[in-house]
Amino acid sequence: MKKVLIITSNYYPEISKELTKSAEFFFLKKKYIIKKLYSPGAFEIPLIIAKNIKFFDGFVALGCIIKGETPHFDFISQSINYGFVKLSIENKKPIGNGVLTCLSKLQATKRVIKGKEAAMVVDFILKNDVTK
Repeated sequence: MKKVLIITSNYYPEISKELTKSAEFFFLKKKYIIKKLYSPGAFEIPLIIAKNIKFFDGFVALGCIIKGETPHFDFISQSINYGFVKLSIENKKPIGNGVLTCLSKLQATKRVIKGKEAAMVVDFILKNDVTK
């Protein structure tokens, strides 16, 4: 049985909760062993994955970054995406990116299904063994 770690940023808890529920429900139906960890923000997710990379077959990163008036949004979004790609390629393990990058909270609430979609990516890669 495959083990998957879901890491959720709790910066916007009402959005993160729904993202996590959609990913978790998908994995439970597929009979995966899942563990959940939480981080204060999205920036910390790649580090949490790196510290757990040897213990899980796949990862789902969830959270939300909402654009404000400064370039902080761009720096965080680019940094975490680079971290996910680097970790995935170096370790040959799937990381489903369900970290929303939105212009408003309303836009984010309409996209909470992305948690399930990130889980589906991990499931596809693990079942099709495309990382070997």
